[in-house]
Amino acid sequence: MSNKIGIKPLADRVVVEVSAAEEKTASGIIIPDTAKEKPQQGLIVAVGNGKKDEPLTVKVGDKVLYGKYAGTEISHDGKEYLIMRESDIFAII
Repeated sequence: MSNKIGIKPLADRVVVEVSAAEEKTASGIIIPDTAKEKPQQGLIVAVGNGKKDEPLTVKVGDKVLYGKYAGTEISHDGKEYLIMRESDIFAII
């Protein structure tokens, strides 16, 4: 299965492109960098092959929600990604 970043996760791991943190509140107040919350959603950009008898249920292109401390952060070509197990994903949105 091909992906757009050239990283191939193994087994039940996926690579998630982290969504940008909100720049403004709903009322228009600009949030400074020091107060921004780490986003807990992103876009799946690569998936592994799954485990024996446990195929992956997410696919490249799915927008997902994950736990606050899920995954391992990596930087590739100037973008931030997380590599995590599929079980760290809470929902497809």
